[in-house]
Amino acid sequence: MIEKSTVKEAKLYVKLGRSSVKCLVCERKCVIPENDKGFCKTRLNIDGKLYTLTYGDLSAIESRPIEIKPFFHFWPGSTAITISTWSCNFPCPWCQNWYISKIEPNPLEAKFIAPEKVVNMALEKGDQGTCVSFNEPLMLFEYSIDLFNHARSKGLYNTYVSNGYMTLDALKCLIDAGLDGLKIDIKGNPDTYRHLLNADIDVCWRNAKYALDNGVHVEIVCLLITDLNDDEASIRYVVEEHLRRLGENIPLHFTRYYPAYKYRKPPTRIGKLEYAYKLAKKEGVLFPYLGNVPGHPYENTYCPNCGKPIIKRYGYAIRDYKITPDGKCMYCNFKIPIRGKYFSRRDFTLFI
Repeated sequence: MIEKSTVKEAKLYVKLGRSSVKCLVCERKCVIPENDKGFCKTRLNIDGKLYTLTYGDLSAIESRPIEIKPFFHFWPGSTAITISTWSCNFPCPWCQNWYISKIEPNPLEAKFIAPEKVVNMALEKGDQGTCVSFNEPLMLFEYSIDLFNHARSKGLYNTYVSNGYMTLDALKCLIDAGLDGLKIDIKGNPDTYRHLLNADIDVCWRNAKYALDNGVHVEIVCLLITDLNDDEASIRYVVEEHLRRLGENIPLHFTRYYPAYKYRKPPTRIGKLEYAYKLAKKEGVLFPYLGNVPGHPYENTYCPNCGKPIIKRYGYAIRDYKITPDGKCMYCNFKIPIRGKYFSRRDFTLFI
């Protein structure tokens, strides 16, 4: 047994026979022999019990604008204390956060930070919520539950920036603990998931729909990757599934890829991003967006009824806000699906 605060018995697993265990946090549902780890390398079978190795082992703590996640229809202008740990349950060769997602946790070198301390940091700096992000937040599953419960008791919202590959049991636990907002990255079409990620894309859509049906604010992001998922068929698949599974009111972001980790193709062409935006708009998505293209007019929110810009953005900064406190367009009174009130932007603060 490793006597460290960052090593804690897992919440969701079952024993198989005398010594193996089955993890039930993500849909890989790894069967883990004694003294071995699962796919993500953050869970270890010790004497027939499953332990998380990342409880409170944080790779970053930072106060950041909610728009940078991106959440565009959730507490606009607010900031969230944002945390991360190590590793991931997806092997994306284009990972934009590879410097933490491709690193295994090391409990012998870990520094424990209690969830109460994270919440206190948020309150001291005037943040309105929490966010688990950067690498896959499921790597902090048990910690997230404790963090969310404490944050909610202090009046803060809670969000996840995720690949969406959790089990329904894990998602239910997060919602019960106080999950308010979920951003899911859709990484392409079913072939992309099968051949590159060894995963089932239907799990991600299922979880987005379940979260939406259970009161969680949901936004979808598709990183358009040069020569991988930026073809017309893949973009059309994402748009059509988004509409079929989630509906016209749910924001759909197409974001620009930059070369990272093992994938070195050029950045996404702006024309590809604009094509995806226009296709989404044409097919009926009321709130499509472009990301990672600061200053582009498709960063803005336009009223679906009168067509006027009602939230003007530059990157993650809000430049103009024309939505009433009760969530209506100031020009034509059309109801806009925005959750939470608008906050004036302040600069974010780096903690570690």
